[in-house]
Amino acid sequence: MLGTVENHSLSRTAAFFDLDKTVIAKSSTLTFSKSFYQGGLINRRAVLRTAYAQFVFLAGGADHDQMERMREYLSALCRGWNVQQVREIVAETLHELIDPIIYDEAASLIEAHHTAGRDVVIVSTSGAEVVEPIGELLGADRVVATRMVVEDGAFTGEVEYYAYGPTKAEAIRELAASEGYDLARCYAYSDSATDVPMLEAVGHPHAVNPDRALRREALARDWPILSFDHPVRLKQRVPLSMPSRPALVAAAAVGAAAATAGLVWFASRRREPAARIARF
Repeated sequence: MLGTVENHSLSRTAAFFDLDKTVIAKSSTLTFSKSFYQGGLINRRAVLRTAYAQFVFLAGGADHDQMERMREYLSALCRGWNVQQVREIVAETLHELIDPIIYDEAASLIEAHHTAGRDVVIVSTSGAEVVEPIGELLGADRVVATRMVVEDGAFTGEVEYYAYGPTKAEAIRELAASEGYDLARCYAYSDSATDVPMLEAVGHPHAVNPDRALRREALARDWPILSFDHPVRLKQRVPLSMPSRPALVAAAAVGAAAATAGLVWFASRRREPAARIARF
């Protein structure tokens, strides 16, 4: 059952959506592993490892330590990749790989928020080169995503801005300040307990297909819990006559403050002892 979307004309508002397992049924980054292999960016061993990581992610979600391990692995993996080649691979395979795994329920919510005059913002830990085209496909107005350092047209393997945990909430506050959003009237949707800070930042938080930790949190706080389980191709559900959304605005509004906050938080987490977890 979908949540109710209220219409309020007195203030500007937005709906913030996590991407993986909230809007789409899989990990956006890991879904492209076969395409990156075919493009010569990764080897067969890396394909198998990312396939296993996808399985772990789908089976039970990923806690903070697993997300850190995945971040470190993917950051090292993409070192030296040509950024333009990555963008071309994503553009060429976007409809084939992503369109079939978009939740119908999420697409309906995005439409409902747009109808209510509300901006839609995708907030994802995945890289901007993957998330921005998906956001455009979904008709999102803005995207907040992880950004990697680029030198001479290639990824260095270093993270410029990590959109994860508290840094997502900071990015939302930055956008609210620059765009005039009333966060008390804004909505947010996520499947993961790592996004509790993002959900706390708005007046209407929703848990979507929540992991066990987020489900406990949602029940304790009386947050609505939504179940999305019907992936459908957008072209099978969106009328061809439907007016197109404005061009996607990249997450420049996040600004240096959010990027700095992300790096400071990330550095502090790196100094903490990591829990022992199984390698994915």
